Amino acid sequence: MSPATGLDHAELQSALDGVHRAGVPGVYAEVREAGRTWRGASGVADVETGRPVRADMRHRVGSITKTFTAAAVMQQVERGRIRLDAPIGGYLPHLVPGERGRRITVRMLLNHTSGLPDYIPYAFPSLQGFPSLPDMSPKSLDDNRFREFRPAELIELGLAAPPAGEPGGPTGVYSNTNYLLLGQLLERVTGTTAEKYITQNVIERAGLRHTGFPTGTRVKGPHSRMYEGFYGVVDPPRDYSVYNMSWTGTGAALVSTMEDLNRFYARLLDGGIVNRSSLAQMRRTIPVRALDGSTIEYGLGLHRVDIPGCGTFWGHDGTVWGAGTMSLTRADGRRQMSVAVNLQRWHTLDSSGKPRRHPVDDALSTLYRRAMCGDGDTPGPPSPR
Repeated sequence: MSPATGLDHAELQSALDGVHRAGVPGVYAEVREAGRTWRGASGVADVETGRPVRADMRHRVGSITKTFTAAAVMQQVERGRIRLDAPIGGYLPHLVPGERGRRITVRMLLNHTSGLPDYIPYAFPSLQGFPSLPDMSPKSLDDNRFREFRPAELIELGLAAPPAGEPGGPTGVYSNTNYLLLGQLLERVTGTTAEKYITQNVIERAGLRHTGFPTGTRVKGPHSRMYEGFYGVVDPPRDYSVYNMSWTGTGAALVSTMEDLNRFYARLLDGGIVNRSSLAQMRRTIPVRALDGSTIEYGLGLHRVDIPGCGTFWGHDGTVWGAGTMSLTRADGRRQMSVAVNLQRWHTLDSSGKPRRHPVDDALSTLYRRAMCGDGDTPGPPSPR
């Protein structure tokens, strides 16, 4: 089959099964091509009971939340309440005071060129320096399972840490601190919580029926358990599906389904959530260093992924403890893929602290290529980490 000319159900299911055989307990996906839809699942949602995973399950989709937050900010830009190149200190002087507040703009938060470091290693102290420390421990993961963080508390941790770079530099550094600040900005200009605004103006506008911010520690509705391996430190991997997601908020807290994610990105990229001018701004990319050390092409809440012989795709990936997701839509809108896995950080580390290549990586690459391009001969985008 030539790339992106149809949905070969048997090949797609075989690729899903390959991810399960490589070591992921459960994997599920929805692929769309020119009005046709395929959904599939392989493996189990619970390793103890053997309950099967299903394609319609809800999932913690991690940093895919950032696209929703960015779209909400762009709506306020369209209304004139936010200016992309205005300093964040003018909106939130109590959170980003002084010179930083004057130098860092809203755009820099959206595309990760603010120079603000990620707060996560400081909110989870036993993870500082991961994955390079030889004495890594999951203690912080367990200690924070039911902890209620305040956004200002996490932002303060990020601002107090050594800078990741100079504001407005040519290369960005991915940081969740940026998107917590954008959530506070939305609250400042709309007079309501960012979660409520995003729900009413992005989620509902896109017609999503199974997407929302969690209100407790549990995922509501049918879902899988979510297993965290933490680079071999947690062996066997432990279920972290029950978790207080206040540690990530408007950066990565959303719960969704693969069907809803495809619907969202189709609507967004077709101009149904923000206008064409805003969408053009969101697609202006720069190189950004991701949390795993790789370099990605990042716009305003959107990744660009170029696959030779297949096309340019837009979307985002996401990971939280135990759950990973990838959602990509081809630039012409005719091909879409959303994939969820219920295991994260399945790698072990080499002597330098770098994750070793694992059969799961190769199996996911094959799945992504078949889902987006109709073949599995050329590597697809990297798996979310």
